[in-house]
Amino acid sequence: MLSDAPAARAQKSRLLTDTEPAAFTLDNTGAGGCGLVVCDHASNRIPEALHGLGLNPGALRAHIAWDIGAAGVAVELARALDLPVMLAGYSRLVADCNRRPDSAACMPVISDGVLIPGNLALDTAARAARRDELYWPYHHAIEAQLERRAQGGAAPVLVSIHSFTPRMYGLVRPWQIGVLWDRDPRIPLPFMRQLRARGGITVGDNEPYSGRHPADFTVDHHAERFGRPTISIEVRQDLIEDAQGQVYWAGVLAQALAPILADAALYRPLPEGRWPTAHAGPVRTAAGAQLR
Repeated sequence: MLSDAPAARAQKSRLLTDTEPAAFTLDNTGAGGCGLVVCDHASNRIPEALHGLGLNPGALRAHIAWDIGAAGVAVELARALDLPVMLAGYSRLVADCNRRPDSAACMPVISDGVLIPGNLALDTAARAARRDELYWPYHHAIEAQLERRAQGGAAPVLVSIHSFTPRMYGLVRPWQIGVLWDRDPRIPLPFMRQLRARGGITVGDNEPYSGRHPADFTVDHHAERFGRPTISIEVRQDLIEDAQGQVYWAGVLAQALAPILADAALYRPLPEGRWPTAHAGPVRTAAGAQLR
């Protein structure tokens, strides 16, 4: 069972007003591909009732609140690959959809050294409201789409899009694209080969973060435990701050992914624990694990 929310509590919103956007957006619904593109940190929106979590507008525009440029890349990539795309509708600071719902990182009190006043001393009811109205609706919708596209026993592909800051903790990050993966090499390894063969792109193999770190939730929850083929892709934020950069880099990703997704053998589900043998990249450091 995906949700821990009692039905009676979930039926009546206590956080979002009727005029606020839903917890997620589903786009390109007429796509014919077997899979889904997702963006966990697509938005920096804060529910009106939370009064900006006590942060100034500058903080809410910064990378702590969302993955800058990732939503635009995800939408363009989905269109290029003929896949639907699911975008989380609210800031990761309210409820981080790529963290376990019971973890402190799901509703952080501090992010990259910035205190989040609206997350201090959250009681059980406040945490439950965020999970019920923002977190679980997004994950339920992802699973519903994947099940809908698993026709004929095929295992739908899950492509997760994120972005990362050019510099973190004083360290310059040289990669344009990072590929995060754990046990399933079916998409990540040929994808990295495609990018490197193109030339001019510095590709991070489990850099600047590692898909092996337990903090990740979406890929683990919706793909790996079902043997569905998957990849998590990070794009450096200074490359995709505007629409032109988002279109360009989505095109780069699509050109590398398209021949891989065209292989019918990719859609055969693998029982968990029977992954193809492959070298796994470095594990994310404790410091690097704090932000995605």
